[in-house]
Amino acid sequence: MKFFVDTADIADIKEMADTGLLDGVTTNPSLIAKSGRDFMEVTKEICGLTDGPVSAEVVALDHETMMKEAETLRKIADNVCIKVPLTIDGLKTCKKLTSDGTMVNVTLCFSANQALLAAKAGATFVSPFIGRHDDNGFDGMELIGDIRLIYNNYGFETEILAASIRNPVHVLQSARIGADVATMPPAVIKGLFKHILTDKGLEGFIADWEKTGQSIPTS
Repeated sequence: MKFFVDTADIADIKEMADTGLLDGVTTNPSLIAKSGRDFMEVTKEICGLTDGPVSAEVVALDHETMMKEAETLRKIADNVCIKVPLTIDGLKTCKKLTSDGTMVNVTLCFSANQALLAAKAGATFVSPFIGRHDDNGFDGMELIGDIRLIYNNYGFETEILAASIRNPVHVLQSARIGADVATMPPAVIKGLFKHILTDKGLEGFIADWEKTGQSIPTS
């Protein structure tokens, strides 16, 4: 499973990149607004921090303007992945862009039928929103499972990018089902490291080592 970090905070992205676990970055208009920085400037900086895809979202709602915005965005860097909404115009844009070899992330997916349409439009990634699905009384993991089954049935190459991940359990369940990518806030990625027995074990090892009065030379 690939790990993408869902943020526009440069410090957080650098920290995640230093772990060697970062495979890409997803952003959206809300995250860019939260950063308080210029959209083009911050996107270019993010693209320089990872070799993986960096999702940059169009804000237009019609196909013609989406294409114009995408043309601007894909000039930022070779690893820009254009993010479009799961609408008729969004999928028209997806088909056009992927036909030209541009990566496209189709976002705001809330049904397996929508994911089927995205795959038929040639999407590089489709982003089903697990947490938001759960918030509205549906089962986000069932959605991931349905999409995986459909994609396997027909050999679609579109990658399932599990989004709106709220906790490590979402990551575990997505991995079990076979999502290709999980995009997470930095706090969720850090939460994957945590286990009470790891903390207790480390505490015990350090206590026993200190009793020996020894140290490992560092120079």
